This record gives sequence, C-alpha cells and structure tokens, in this order.
Amino acid sequence: RVSTPFLSVVTKTGCSTLGVALLRYGIWPYGVFRKLGIPGPMPLPFIGTAFWLRHGRTNFDIACFKKYGKIWGTYEGRQPMLAITDPDLIKIILVKESYSTFLNRGLNTSIVTAQDEQWKRIRTVLSPTFTSGKLKEVRGKRGNHNIMKADQDELVDLKQIFGAYSMDVITSTSFGVNTDSINNPKDPFVQQVQKLMTSSLLSPLFILSYVAPWLKPLLEKMNVNIFSNESMDFFTRSITKLKEKRHSEILLFQGRVDFFQLMIDSQNSLTSHEVNGVNHTYKGLTDSEILSQAIIFIFAGYETVSSALSYLMYELAIQPDIQQKLQKEIEEVLPNQASITYEALMQIEYLDMVLNETLRMYPGVSRLQRMCKNTIKLNGITIPKGMGIAIPPVILHFNPEYWPEPEQFRPERFSKEVKEKINPYTYLSFGAGPRNCIGMRFAFLTMKAAVASLMQHFTFQPCKETQSFSRSAQMLFLPLMSLIPSTNDVTEFE
Repeated sequence: RVSTPFLSVVTKTGCSTLGVALLRYGIWPYGVFRKLGIPGPMPLPFIGTAFWLRHGRTNFDIACFKKYGKIWGTYEGRQPMLAITDPDLIKIILVKESYSTFLNRGLNTSIVTAQDEQWKRIRTVLSPTFTSGKLKEVRGKRGNHNIMKADQDELVDLKQIFGAYSMDVITSTSFGVNTDSINNPKDPFVQQVQKLMTSSLLSPLFILSYVAPWLKPLLEKMNVNIFSNESMDFFTRSITKLKEKRHSEILLFQGRVDFFQLMIDSQNSLTSHEVNGVNHTYKGLTDSEILSQAIIFIFAGYETVSSALSYLMYELAIQPDIQQKLQKEIEEVLPNQASITYEALMQIEYLDMVLNETLRMYPGVSRLQRMCKNTIKLNGITIPKGMGIAIPPVILHFNPEYWPEPEQFRPERFSKEVKEKINPYTYLSFGAGPRNCIGMRFAFLTMKAAVASLMQHFTFQPCKETQSFSRSAQMLFLPLMSLIPSTNDVTEFE
C-alpha cells in the first residue's frame, strides 16, 4: 500500500511541475523585443498585450505611437508583432521584400490570407476579374438598385441603408444571387450572410486559438472554426446548386460577367502568368477556394463600403459647401439626372477626391499584417523569422508630418496637382504592393455609383440626433443624420 502522505507529496509535486510548465509556456515568447532593443507595452502571461486592447485597437496603437515612436513591439497571444509606421520601412516590407520575405499574412484560406504559391495562383486567376474592362461588364445590383426611399425631412439610419446596399451589390456580384436586404431581410441568403458577419471574436473557440495557436491545425482537421457551421454548410450547398444551375442553363448565363461566373470559368481553363521571364501555368480555383473568395468579398466589401459611405455622407452633411461642389460637378457630367455609366463616373474628378479623403480619415482596416518568412535586417532592425508585422494605417493618415491639419476634411489633398506629391506609403486605405486589396477598383466603383446617384436626388443635412464629435484618429462610431430629399423619387441606377 502507498501511504497517503506519499501520494500527497507526489500530487503536490505534479501540480507544481504542471504549474511551472504552464507559466513557462505562458511567458516564454515574451523576451523577443527586449533582446532586440525594441520598446513596447508589458505583456501578460498567455494573452500578451491583448489586455491593452480593451479600449480598441486604434486607441492602443495611438497610445503606443505617442509613447514609443514609429516602431514598437506587441504580442497577440504568444505571437510577437512588430508595429511599424515608418514609410521607408513600410515600402521595403510591402514592396521591395514582399515576395522574398513578407508575402504571407499568417493564415491560409482566401486571397486575403492564402500563402506563397497558393496565393500566387489565386491572385493570378482572380486578377483579370478586377481590370477596368471587366468592371465595365460586371452585372449586378451596382447597375440597378433602389438605395433608399425618403419623404421630406425624414430621419434615416444611413449605416443600415448602406449596409443593405453593399450586401446586395456584393452577393449579386460574388455569388450571382439577387437579394433585397431592405425589403426582404428574412431572405435565407441575407440571414446567413448576417450570421457570418456577426461571428464573435470573443467566442471561447477564438480565445482558445489565440492563447494556444498550436491547436489551430487540430481544430481545422476537426472542421471546427469560429464561423457558424450552419452558415458554412448553407454556402457550400449554395455554391454547388448555383454551379449546377449555370451548367444546366448554360445558354441563359452565356456571356454573363460576374465574379462568380468568372471563378467558375477558371475551373475550365489554365491561367498563364510570367514571372522573371519564366511562364507559369496555374490551374483554376477549387470549389472550396471559390467559396472562400466569395465569403471574403462579403467580409471585406460589406464593412468597407457601408462604413465609408456613411462617413462620407456625414462629412457632406456638416460641410454643405463641399456637398454643393460635388453636386455641381455631378450635374455637369450627368445633366438632368442622366443614367449613371462607368465612363461618366471616371470623369467626376471631385468625387474621387472626396472618396479618397474619406478613406484617409476613416480607413477600412485597423492594421495591415505580414509574416516574416526569413530573418532579415532592415535599417538596423533585426526581424527574426516567424515574427509578425503590423502596419496601422490610421497612425500614418493622421500624422501631421505627412498630412497638414489631418483632422480637417479636405478633398483638395487628392487633386491631381497635390496627389503626385503624396508619399504612397503614408496612404494605405487599400494596402500597397503585390498584396494590396484586389477588390480596390470594385469597391471604389461601387461607392462612386452610390454617391453619384444619391447626389442626383438628395441633399444631406445634420439633424438634432446627429452625434457631434471632434475629428481624430480615435473616431470609432458612426453618426446618424437626416435626409432632406431634393425630390421624392426613388433612387435607381441604370
């Protein structure tokens, strides 16, 4: 028989050993930046610097920039992340050393997160989809959409309206499915998209993978992810059904140009791409890759388009002189509420300026991220293999060193004369380099079409419910505003 005191000692020893092992696991990576001489906030066991994000990532980055300067180190769980806001270093990372060292983003599914050769293949297959020639032909809700109906002096929640608009445009062009989110919010497709959009990053599963990243491969093999299995199954079935329908009704869809059709067509052909004089041939997308691209278009496009349009209308509402100037130029290019065309949108230069300034003040992403594939030394800073790189656009966009009086909304910053002088690595609303946002042109075109149509029919003014705030990098909410229609027409795109 084993005595109770002996068992007690063994138990205590085992618990102590386990506790020490867990503590070592929880703090082991946290000496990296100290060894490299890079400043940063103090990490906590297991969660790194996540505790300091409780007031928002943007506010955290602002505080770090003010305290540590243009470079600092943080830890996302156990993953060291080097934050960089120096334009020269950003250029090296996003462009010069992109293919050799900083190509990947740390995950591995869609065009946004695929790695190495898989990313090159997907990017090569999808790139022709976003040329100006293809965008002219893309059919979807962008060309015919009732954005809103408003009576005189009616208060309108613009985020809700623009959210529905962007969802309808994106589901139409990425899945080839026509939805009407405002009038039919219970449409199964709309509901499943909304489920995906509201997947919680504070779910136990996400927190577990954050603290113990080595569990991610195991969770993937078990088909476990932070997204609703119901939604993923729904979209998988939808992709299959939509493909079957297009194959069975080939004459009906012949000549149709939408992203979904272009991705399907890629499965029946090989794509060639020349790199350094060598011709590479890539096979088309698999069904799972088509699903990944369609879903990421929704994620990236929905929030970017709806938020940017909401902020833009807020700025026009509180600055009527800018709104009037924009309306005047739109009227000159599209007199008497003429139908909106691709060619006409390309002629409205002031609209480009207004959109660019909106995206400077309200960038759609809080950080651009890359992973270092090989140890490299840049400007005296050693970046070891496996370290993450984080580039917060909002810090650059509000830095008076690059943008005089950055809190002021000034579309003229992006006039042809001034735009040529802008350092492209101080304006990163869509990223830069080989892995910039592939859907940039499409998002811009979608927003231009919406704004042009709205300016033809409505004038925007603030109301008593409009939230007043001081423009700064800390802006983290969307305002409410009223619509004062110039007519009672239903806004339509032709």
